[in-house]
Amino acid sequence: MNEVNPRLDEKLLSEPPEVEVIIEVPRGCFLKRGSTGSIDFISPLPCPYNYGSVPDYLGLDGDLLDALVLGPRLPLGTMIQARAWGAVTLTDRGMQDDKLICSDSSLDAQQRQRVLQFFRFYAECKSLLNIWRGRPGRNACEGWCEASQALSRARPRDRAWRQPHVDF
Repeated sequence: MNEVNPRLDEKLLSEPPEVEVIIEVPRGCFLKRGSTGSIDFISPLPCPYNYGSVPDYLGLDGDLLDALVLGPRLPLGTMIQARAWGAVTLTDRGMQDDKLICSDSSLDAQQRQRVLQFFRFYAECKSLLNIWRGRPGRNACEGWCEASQALSRARPRDRAWRQPHVDF
């Protein structure tokens, strides 16, 4: 701890991690793209958030770590430095899949609840899509966690990585 100002250390420890995010699905878009740029599916509903990935990390599913960026619509391909205020853990076909939740400022309880509601609905829809595609496994929204927890489960991406080893 800082002997001169212990509150300074507390503030530094509580600062959310900052990550670089590339936008793959702009807010309001119907096309769900994967980290390789290919179209994963066409949604019947527009995405309520900017959805993308953190190109420096791989999630537990072997794909780039997912990230949501709250705020105004960002164009496809935008690279943005964003603070990760938390994460939502999803299970997709039995694989854990963290989603960092990024924003300019911390989320209040209502914003967190809306993000969780979106991912609960998303998990239900993904379950139906996976059944239709013949891809077995459990799908569910497991809830909220700290961004640092999701980042600690991720692994740094090496330059040899080209695409996920699992079809999405």
